[in-house]
Amino acid sequence: MEQLIHYVWKHKLFPLTGLKTTDGQEVEVIDPGLHNHNAGPDFFNAKVKIGGTMWVGNVEIHDRASDWFLHRHDRDPNYNNVILHVAESIDVDVKTRQGNYPPQMRLQVPAAIREHYEELLTTDEYPACYRIIPDLSRLMVHSWMSALQTERLEHKTEAITQRVKDCGGSWEAAYFVTLARNYGFGINGDAFETWAKLIPLQDIAHHRDNLLQIEAFFLGQAGLLETASIPERYQQKAQKDSYFTQLESEYKYLAHKFGLQHMDASQWRFLRLRPQNFPHIRIAQLARLYYEQRAGLSQLLDCGTVKQVRELLKTQVTTYWETHYVFGEESAKSEKRLSSSSLNLQIINTVIPILFAYGKHKNSEKYCDRAFSFLEALKAEDNHIVRMWKEVGLQVGTAGDSQALIQLKKAYCDRKDCLRCRIGYEYLKGNPSAQL
Repeated sequence: MEQLIHYVWKHKLFPLTGLKTTDGQEVEVIDPGLHNHNAGPDFFNAKVKIGGTMWVGNVEIHDRASDWFLHRHDRDPNYNNVILHVAESIDVDVKTRQGNYPPQMRLQVPAAIREHYEELLTTDEYPACYRIIPDLSRLMVHSWMSALQTERLEHKTEAITQRVKDCGGSWEAAYFVTLARNYGFGINGDAFETWAKLIPLQDIAHHRDNLLQIEAFFLGQAGLLETASIPERYQQKAQKDSYFTQLESEYKYLAHKFGLQHMDASQWRFLRLRPQNFPHIRIAQLARLYYEQRAGLSQLLDCGTVKQVRELLKTQVTTYWETHYVFGEESAKSEKRLSSSSLNLQIINTVIPILFAYGKHKNSEKYCDRAFSFLEALKAEDNHIVRMWKEVGLQVGTAGDSQALIQLKKAYCDRKDCLRCRIGYEYLKGNPSAQL
């Protein structure tokens, strides 16, 4: 429970009077210090009055005092300036490498906090803190949701920054990869990212005015022009399908010209996937978007409103795919446009993170502010995570809210990391409605 003792010390969730060192000196905690998550003492620059004398320095915390020796702090010069050693159990005197004996103080986790913490870790209901949600102040919730929004965008920025590195420093290519990944809508996200990284944009740009060649390039690199990728019951029909044979012929030419290597088609998932989400359809939509020169970063950066982004990204399939979902099997005619809800998800998961990441890269507040304004302009997502939070009393109105709550569940609730959560803090400190 050392982590819990750290938490109690950091937030001063203990009686502030009657504190004494093991040798009877009175202790007054003025400032618990800055929590250190790296090597060295647990808290830096603490201010503690011991026996009437003010000390400024580092504080180390353990479950048992003997952990000092277990962790070899007696051999580490970084612990020479510890002004106070705090432990729940004092079972030994501690000593620094210099030979000094830091004062020690016993600090017990208050029973109510320990009880509430165990409830958070063991309760079957989800989220575990659901009892206090309705009684949280609007100011506290708004502050925490704003922080979570930013945290989620920072997390996505890390992924985008890595893609930029993977793409040789090209933000244009990284945007295309991010856009493509989110065309997988979760299920085929990894496959789409693998595919997009195999699309050499500088090469395909030479054929930008030929939609057939773009589609051949895209579908060929996806491995979907290989006969083995077509279900057996459709293979004979596909072999006689003039459009399939055209694409196949064009891709062979392009593959030879540019030395292309396509991905393994087995990476694509079809099981329990709606036909409109088949990779053939999504790739055809991307091919149309690219052909019409609406898949570039510069065009995106010119959009100042959500409406303009919608106009930029709305797309549909090419003519052949209006009557097909796979090669060799006709279907009822449909334009198969990217739906309004799918467009929203693209804006939330592609456009907004790219704007934020690019703004951070360029030190441009304009793009970062635009990212946040887009989040507030879009309606909240409707998924099981958002519905769960609504059911326990949280108000969810915008995409900013839903993104914050997705971050809350994935980064805190799923990891039982209640000690870093502000709602967990309210629960632990003894909000009246947290009492059972």
